[in-house]
Amino acid sequence: MRPRHRQEKARLWELVRAGVDPAEAARQVGVPATSARRWFRQAGGVLPPNVPETAKARYLSISEREEIFAGVERGDSIRRIAKLLGRDPSTVLRELRRNMWHQLYRGRSRLRANPVGMPRTRPWRYRPSRAQERAKRLASRPKTAKLVKNPLLRELVQAKLVKKLSPEQISRQLRKQFPHDPEMWVSHETIYQSIYVQGRGALRRELALCLRTGRALRRPHRTTQQRRGRISNMINISERPAEVEDRAVPGHWEGDTIIGKNGRSAIGTLVERKTRYLILLHLPNGQSAEEVEKAMVAATKRLPQTLWKSLTWDQGWEMRNHEKISVATDLDIYFCDPASPWQRGSNENTNGLLRQYFPKGTDLSVHTAEHLEFVAAEMNERPRKTLNWEEPREALAKLLSESSRQPAVASTD
Repeated sequence: MRPRHRQEKARLWELVRAGVDPAEAARQVGVPATSARRWFRQAGGVLPPNVPETAKARYLSISEREEIFAGVERGDSIRRIAKLLGRDPSTVLRELRRNMWHQLYRGRSRLRANPVGMPRTRPWRYRPSRAQERAKRLASRPKTAKLVKNPLLRELVQAKLVKKLSPEQISRQLRKQFPHDPEMWVSHETIYQSIYVQGRGALRRELALCLRTGRALRRPHRTTQQRRGRISNMINISERPAEVEDRAVPGHWEGDTIIGKNGRSAIGTLVERKTRYLILLHLPNGQSAEEVEKAMVAATKRLPQTLWKSLTWDQGWEMRNHEKISVATDLDIYFCDPASPWQRGSNENTNGLLRQYFPKGTDLSVHTAEHLEFVAAEMNERPRKTLNWEEPREALAKLLSESSRQPAVASTD
């Protein structure tokens, strides 16, 4: 039961004991009258005894454990004991399982009157003082790691790691090898913690090399993008018009960033799908959403507006300001599916070619805007097989020339 509900119920009983009508008491406590009637019905129509204030705490107190002991001696049911305490029945059941059953045998089973394999002459005993001491001991922090306390288990785990078994395989195998000895069981998470968290002092750090990843540091399963969350109001590439796919109409672009050393620097890349014309975005202050937005808006002013119809990008966090970019540039922006670089094939190919100028693992912030212009110009002068060995700048110039020769559409009034 949640603490707030326990407090409300205790306050309700207090008012009713003072002679307040149950409906009025419910109103004063701030709970629906239906809830008050349900609580009375659950109590069997009888007011429960005054529960001590310690029962409102998260953990059972010694006085509550003595009440449980008294209930067990009387032969009360779990629900009856819980009702008298103002606790949930599962709380009482867990308490008895932890501190009554474990004294009889070290197995795992449900609470029942006569455990299998135990003599009927041996009675159950629940001792409140022992249960209280055990609860304090289990709650104490920090705990000694299991692999520190048990040298035999530690040596066995290390031997299995050397044989290239994964922590999960080791955990499962130990349970099969020692089915009746929980002291020889260990979870795969404990093994990982013992390797990576050296403060626990259980396993040698060099054993990390025996893991399949071989990493000396642990890395979360989630990607950086997943940890940051999903970009709001994205339009998926599946909604992109068909004219973009067949490259028949110019003005549709693909974009991305190439990342420098330690992810601390970046250069933005824009490639026009029909002509493969390249524009590089200078990002001297990093690839934040604000910096990318500023560079994108500036880039769209370098070519006629007719050549800016749509942009396709991956789901990188640097594009979380896509709505602002779209409003400022009148671009329709679409996002690829996760881990699908082929959906921006022209851009991916161009990024690979750019690594001749910007090798991986180098600091990209040292390149000036003028140098980026020089690199883009060289790339746009490379003849491309996909353009029938025409240069991207020639293909773009031809498009601009054709659009300038088209007669203006006469207005009809």
